[in-house]
Amino acid sequence: MLTSRSFLKRTRSGAVVKVVREHYLRDDIPCGAAACCLCPPRPAGPGLGLQARPSGAASTLCPEPHYLLPDTNLLLHQIDILEDPVIMNVIVLQTVLQEVRSRSAPVYKRIRDVIGNPEKHFYSFTNEHHRETYVEQKQGETSNDRNDRAIRVAVKWYSEHLKKIEDEEKIQVIFLTNDRANKQKALEEGITAYTCEEYIKSLTANPDLVDRLACVSDEGKEIESKKIIFPEHIPLSKLQQGIKSGVYLQGTYRASRENYLEATVWVHGDAEENKEIIIQGLKHLNRAVHEDIVAVELLAKDEWVGPSSVILEDDGLNEDDSENEEEKENTLKTSVNKDMLRPTGRVVGIIKRNWRPFCGMLSKSQIKEARRHLFTPADRRIPRIRIETRQADILEGQRIIVAIDGWPRNSRYPNGHFVKNLGTAGDKETETEVLLLEHDVPHQPFSQSVLSFLPKMPWSITEQDMKYREDLRNLDVCSVDPPGCTDIDDALHCRELENGNIEVGVHIADVSHFIRPGNALDEESAKRGTTVYLCEKRIDMVPELLSSNLCSLRSNVDRLAFSCIWEMNHKAEILKTRFTKSIINSKASLTYAEAQMRIDSATMSDAITVSLRGLNKLAKILKKKRIDNGALTLSSPEVRFHMDSETHDPIDLQTKELKETNSMVEEFMLLANVSVAQKIYDEFPEFALLRKHPAPPPSNYDILVKAAKSKDLEIRTDSAKALAESLDKAESPSFPYLNTLLRILATRCMMQAVYFCSGMDNDFHHYGLASPIYTHFTSPIRRYADILVHRLLAVAIGADSIYPELLDKHKLADISKNLNYRHKMAQYAQRASVAFHTQLFFKSKGVVNEDAYILFVRKNAIVVLIPKYGLEGTVFFEEKGEPTPRLSYNSEVPSLTVEDTTFHVFDKVKVSIMLDASNIQHQKIRMVLVEPKILGSNMPASQPTTIDSNKEPEKKKKKLQK
Repeated sequence: MLTSRSFLKRTRSGAVVKVVREHYLRDDIPCGAAACCLCPPRPAGPGLGLQARPSGAASTLCPEPHYLLPDTNLLLHQIDILEDPVIMNVIVLQTVLQEVRSRSAPVYKRIRDVIGNPEKHFYSFTNEHHRETYVEQKQGETSNDRNDRAIRVAVKWYSEHLKKIEDEEKIQVIFLTNDRANKQKALEEGITAYTCEEYIKSLTANPDLVDRLACVSDEGKEIESKKIIFPEHIPLSKLQQGIKSGVYLQGTYRASRENYLEATVWVHGDAEENKEIIIQGLKHLNRAVHEDIVAVELLAKDEWVGPSSVILEDDGLNEDDSENEEEKENTLKTSVNKDMLRPTGRVVGIIKRNWRPFCGMLSKSQIKEARRHLFTPADRRIPRIRIETRQADILEGQRIIVAIDGWPRNSRYPNGHFVKNLGTAGDKETETEVLLLEHDVPHQPFSQSVLSFLPKMPWSITEQDMKYREDLRNLDVCSVDPPGCTDIDDALHCRELENGNIEVGVHIADVSHFIRPGNALDEESAKRGTTVYLCEKRIDMVPELLSSNLCSLRSNVDRLAFSCIWEMNHKAEILKTRFTKSIINSKASLTYAEAQMRIDSATMSDAITVSLRGLNKLAKILKKKRIDNGALTLSSPEVRFHMDSETHDPIDLQTKELKETNSMVEEFMLLANVSVAQKIYDEFPEFALLRKHPAPPPSNYDILVKAAKSKDLEIRTDSAKALAESLDKAESPSFPYLNTLLRILATRCMMQAVYFCSGMDNDFHHYGLASPIYTHFTSPIRRYADILVHRLLAVAIGADSIYPELLDKHKLADISKNLNYRHKMAQYAQRASVAFHTQLFFKSKGVVNEDAYILFVRKNAIVVLIPKYGLEGTVFFEEKGEPTPRLSYNSEVPSLTVEDTTFHVFDKVKVSIMLDASNIQHQKIRMVLVEPKILGSNMPASQPTTIDSNKEPEKKKKKLQK
């Protein structure tokens, strides 16, 4: 059956056209109930459909077997409830899915995943194309009212339809809605309808589910005083008009970690002025949460402020103490440096909320038997959240997840609901889970749909695989990697040719052969973007069968590769370059130390060793050329943990030692990346995926230049070459570590390198490598960017076919944006993992005294680096409850004088290191100055008593102290 509707539409040129929309209706759409013999069989698809005998939680409201049918708002707000294993046999209407899709992409994805889960028995019913459930929009009826009516019609049809099934136990359909008017109409029409709260509270065997109810209506959740704290948010339509006319500015809200009463808004658009707007004070922050897209109104210039240097943490002790809040806001105003006034504004409305589930801990209410408590997120930029729970005693001391539901004007904090208990705070597994969630690292196991695209085992190379491929199994190829590496991306070979030249090959795992464009495996890899390496765990971008087996270039097995082969002379000048898909058989999987040992050995002269020596010799020439060209050699203190084989706790911590072979491998990887970048750009000038490293703005170098000047050294920053040369010259015979410190500081001045599409940018230069063009080709097992580059290169050499998305620069720009985000979050997650393991190490160590060097001086503290551990920390000269010493800060030098002792950048000091576990959620390494001693002040004791973890059993304590 066909229905059609027509309407008139005005085109851009002003012409009026008639648009006719045809809508097909069918009577062969199955209801999804397993017991139904009236409908045609359900087509194959995700999930298993509705059970013949609905199982699940027993309800006191409806003891009979039943299916649930939620409306749109319930699905949008109560997705945490619907995801719970207890809730099964749910009918999700097409009307509801379409509305959810247009209103919340994350919720839409979550409900699609639930529908695809066979254990949940959710069924998606196409009511908009079913002859008996489709409804036309009436004249004067809003789309919302029409959709509500369509949902009620579908519920009614299901109730009638299920009655016709010949079964002694009739199945009911329960309509769940939190919309009072809709529920009332449903009841009037004879439909069984409940609110989500009514139904969940009737599941007496699952009382914990009540805690997961989202607080959508603010009734009963508002604070007792009905005092309005915040200004009203301006409606979205008015905001958009205001942004268009320039009255308001739109930007991303970034809360401060140090000061809960301050934030900045990064304004969207290209205008240089007012790019960054300061927001200060509770009312001006107006219920915005970190990463929200907000509308801001600029204040008059006489109300502008400067960024405050005060550290303020929200103790959350008394919600109604507005006088205390005003007092804190006044401290912000008095501490402003008048020369640093910056554009200042106030949040007038929210354009898009970027709320996500937050990890943290419950701050249990002091009131006995209280159900309302405050939740303190792990991320200091997120405000505390008020939740209702009956499990406070169980959840105290646990890491939990909470979601925000709303933030009324008369509430000091947003309202939310409990989602999940992750485990005990401080437990290694729990803290790793928190770390991954907080850095948005996708780490759930690969789904069946993703795994279904993996090759079937046992796998072997077929004749079809050999098409467009060179057989290079005769070459003496080897790989050089860190110890314990199983995801081997790259291998090398080097041999002398008959004409006296040298052939060098870089062979990279051919991951794009296994991951084909557009399938579930490809989409999951693109979403993950990168493998994340934590101290004891690796979160793979691709399933282990590929990462550690079929793609990994292990020794003595045939593997598919993508090879970049150069013919060079003995001066490492490239004479010819060719790219080919290949098959290789690596003759050795070596560690950096093993490769170095072979190169240095006086007795070894086998083919692999000769190949390594040839590679090493060429690598040194390539490196010298790069550095002469202006490439930077920077430094960052990387640490390595030695783990206890039983407990897996860190027992030793030291900085990583880099060998000559590290540099050898790096040189050829860089050369391959540059060669491939040039090739794909020549072939696809609009669609090449490249990587650039922007030059830092001159002001970034201020700290480096001043620090060097304080040691009578000159650092030039007008070009990368000038910087590289002046860093090479910055040596001090009496202070050998100075050059490393300068290079560490120079690293902090750099911008982030980013992926981009060549058709969307015109600045390709890579500042750090001094290369006019660069990309990533050499690590496709752990980086999705490299897979795309492989696909472009394969098309360029005729080894693979093109697909539309590869030639869509807007799509490539979107992929680049996600890759840059994932790469950044992976770096942060890795740092957080190092920080957590460092805390575990010092927890067992007690107090340790070590030499340190000052990296930065602040107004009330010094930031120091401890070379032995590659550890950075802050020594504060102001302690709570202690008299403050005389402090004098000079920003020009820079220097800090404490009483009569002056500290400069790079000064050597001795510090005491210990774990401060007083705040279980934010445990931190605390550093106290030991030498030089500060005279004439009551500084914190230089030798604090060893922090003793009360949670350790007696026997274990003794073992740790050995």
